[in-house]
Amino acid sequence: MKPSRPRGCHDRAESLRRWRARRRAGAAGPTTRASIARGARDQDGQAVVLLVGAMAAVLALAFALGAVARGIGTRSAAQRAADIGALAGARAMHDAYPRLFDGAGHALAKARYLSLGREAAMRAARLSGAGRVEVAFPDAETIAPVRIRVTVRERFELGSHGTGLHATAEAELVPTGADGMPAFATGGGYDGQLAYRQGTPMRPDVARAFDRLAAAARGDGVDVLVSSGFRSDAEQAVLWARNPDPRWVAPPGRSLHRYGTELDLGPPAAYAWLRANARRFHFVQRYSWEPWHFGFVLNARSAPRAPAAEGSATAGAGVPGRPTGGDGRASGGAVPGFVPARYARPIARAAQRHNVSATLLAAQIHAESGFNPFARSTAGAQGIAQFMPATARAYGLADPYDAGSAIDAQARMMRDLLRQFASVPLALAAYNAGPARVAACFCIPPISETRGYVARILGLMGGAGDASPASSLAVRLVG
Repeated sequence: MKPSRPRGCHDRAESLRRWRARRRAGAAGPTTRASIARGARDQDGQAVVLLVGAMAAVLALAFALGAVARGIGTRSAAQRAADIGALAGARAMHDAYPRLFDGAGHALAKARYLSLGREAAMRAARLSGAGRVEVAFPDAETIAPVRIRVTVRERFELGSHGTGLHATAEAELVPTGADGMPAFATGGGYDGQLAYRQGTPMRPDVARAFDRLAAAARGDGVDVLVSSGFRSDAEQAVLWARNPDPRWVAPPGRSLHRYGTELDLGPPAAYAWLRANARRFHFVQRYSWEPWHFGFVLNARSAPRAPAAEGSATAGAGVPGRPTGGDGRASGGAVPGFVPARYARPIARAAQRHNVSATLLAAQIHAESGFNPFARSTAGAQGIAQFMPATARAYGLADPYDAGSAIDAQARMMRDLLRQFASVPLALAAYNAGPARVAACFCIPPISETRGYVARILGLMGGAGDASPASSLAVRLVG
């Protein structure tokens, strides 16, 4: 039998065991707390790193947004300078334009004319803050250019790299009505010629129908007044801002007035007559709650905005509805002094035979070929009057290079076109672009070549002393 330990020894051993356990626990305790403290410090450090990274990202984004904003601001400023330059150049050309056709021996050389436009455009663009400015004339090869293009090039820094941008604007001279009112519609769903009735613009076919309606109303003792016709989207926006209620005012871009087919008629005393008779003249009351609003439905939207392939916005000419017979003149008139002597007699003879103005024929030939009987265009037009082969055959012109025969055929064709359209500008447009295009909208088609062609011939006629019904020009920003 083993001897037992004294009780005091057992207690001391147990105490030693407990002390060792406490020591181990005490040693572990401080170590764990230090680890926790170190972990906390590490987390704080990571948080600081993350915060610094986030701040760097924010700063980088702000820098990028600032660069983009500077780029947008630079582009806007460049476009504004280009627009102002183009308008200034076109105004200088407008002021000098009549001098190109001065028949008193003081005609302005075309080079000087273009120089005036270029100088004015560059000066205005630079005063508007532009750096590099380029000026071009898209129709510079014609006898009397009417278009000017201004390009502004700028550079701005994007980070460590620079980048460039450019802005371009074009302006042109376009025919206006004899009374100074806009002769063409812009900024809506119809880009074509405007007619005026009681000072209100509308499509020419609508104006003629209104004339018949008003005449019938007067026969019944009713006076019909027009209060509103064509409205651009911008004009509609003003009305919408005043009364943004779609029950009474259509939002911009939605009003039928933008098509030139709608008329607001009055006074209230005429409403009953209009309800009973307007349809006879192809007008219908659009809305039951608007007894004054009538729309023309015979050729609804027959002249929508032209597709981009055909050119830019339409330029019109002349205030229609004032036909003066033939080409607006009572007789053939005298042959202008700029006509070469060998062509004076054929032009006078053709003018008298077909009752077309000799000045018109001469100005047209000048614009077509410069009196070159052997001229040939890239499109295939031939001779002094630039007949296309199919058109020459239609008028029995066997040889477009025979100047005398070509001038006679030209006079016959202009006689037919003047009878069809009762307007010098429209007849000229039809000669250049084809009658179908003009008949489709009763306007000068939105083709740059045709628009410039009409303006040049009207300028020549004005320089020759012809009081053309649409010989004045206006400045218009087109792109």
